[in-house]
Amino acid sequence: MHKNLFFLSLLFAGLIKSQTTTMVNVISQAVYYDGYAATVADPVPPGLIRLSNTRYARKLTDSELDSFKAKIAMRVTIGALCDNYDRLGSVYLAMIPKNQPTYTINDVNAKRIEVGRYITPFMNKNRSPTEVPYTYDLSNLYNVFHDTGLRSTYDMYMELDVFGVPYAAQTQVTGCSGRIDVFSGTLTFFSTNTGAAAPADSNNLVPILSYSRLNNYNSTDVTGETVRLVNFNLPSPVTNARFYVISTPHGANSGGEEYVRRQNYTYIDDVQVLTYTPGGISCEPYRVYNTQGNGIYGTSPKTTPEWTSWNNWCPGNSVPIRGFTLPNMTAGNHTLKHTIPSAVFNQQQGDVYLSVYMQGKSNTILDVKDIKTIDVNIYPNPTSDFINIKSKEDVASIALFSIDGRKLYENYSQNRIDISAYSAGVYFLNIVLKDGITFKHKIIKK
Repeated sequence: MHKNLFFLSLLFAGLIKSQTTTMVNVISQAVYYDGYAATVADPVPPGLIRLSNTRYARKLTDSELDSFKAKIAMRVTIGALCDNYDRLGSVYLAMIPKNQPTYTINDVNAKRIEVGRYITPFMNKNRSPTEVPYTYDLSNLYNVFHDTGLRSTYDMYMELDVFGVPYAAQTQVTGCSGRIDVFSGTLTFFSTNTGAAAPADSNNLVPILSYSRLNNYNSTDVTGETVRLVNFNLPSPVTNARFYVISTPHGANSGGEEYVRRQNYTYIDDVQVLTYTPGGISCEPYRVYNTQGNGIYGTSPKTTPEWTSWNNWCPGNSVPIRGFTLPNMTAGNHTLKHTIPSAVFNQQQGDVYLSVYMQGKSNTILDVKDIKTIDVNIYPNPTSDFINIKSKEDVASIALFSIDGRKLYENYSQNRIDISAYSAGVYFLNIVLKDGITFKHKIIKK
């Protein structure tokens, strides 16, 4: 993680110094308001759309899109106003059908990808520093910004989101009585062609999940029950399919997901393609931005082992963008599965916010509409007898396989399977839902 931060710092510094740098200032010092209050009527800065108290959007002009060069850095700057707590914020690229006059935050026609996420620090507007910067390498967006097929179909907007409230678990900020302004936000792009920068060979974009909430769908505190499935269709084969993944666990109650580091697993068509555990870095580099007293940083520095024993993210830091590449994907339906087997969601609280999108090379522009998301509970796991499958989609069949691939049992149109007759160990279920989605899932027999 520190290597990534160092690289981003070098990238941003290099772009700023370059004589061939292009700057696109999308949003400047926009004021954000109480996320729970009615949408304010305060004047909106010229060119911006207020989608809510927590989100502004601006359409990128053709000249701005044409100006982007191969190496792209994005800078988000959040300023302190009347919120002094750690909050979650994001940047989205929203594709809106061409020349649609207006759109809303819940517009079904909008195709969004989350391109950056960050955690605000505990800031006090009366203490310096009063701003925190976040930097991202988004060179992969060059192909999106310049794609003539996408641009002929969609207008492209950037959206900067930051949630906040003017009251929190901390003492109210001095001078904020009666106010509902919480943060200010600025979004800027820098790009250059210097060095060996060259655009990747990619001509399409597939939004798969955008800020999707994973939580305890079965309303229990039992591990191993929740699986998020996403079915998406590719009308033609794709090569060098690059997937971008952003996720953060939340839940600040005792034993909440924020404070327990858990392994995440991502599968494409039953092949495990990504394994990671969020966090695990020292938050000390971001202490300087946390000018309000708080229970995470405390009053004195912590050692790296103290931080890495529990932290999933740092207030004042950007969230890493993870990814993986598949050399070839066939045309037709594909299933993404994301699971956090050890997640508990203690006291039925907390969420994991997950975003995934794909870029790749194809001979056609991909249809971004054919996306279906399903939540599946598979429980209990481990078990000594029955495994239950709970989903809004009915189960067509369940087959049980040994770890060496032998089919042991299969039933149809039932949502449970009895494995009491089998010896302890690891087995695999092959589950087919009636809408055609098929996936495998590992279970443990006690």
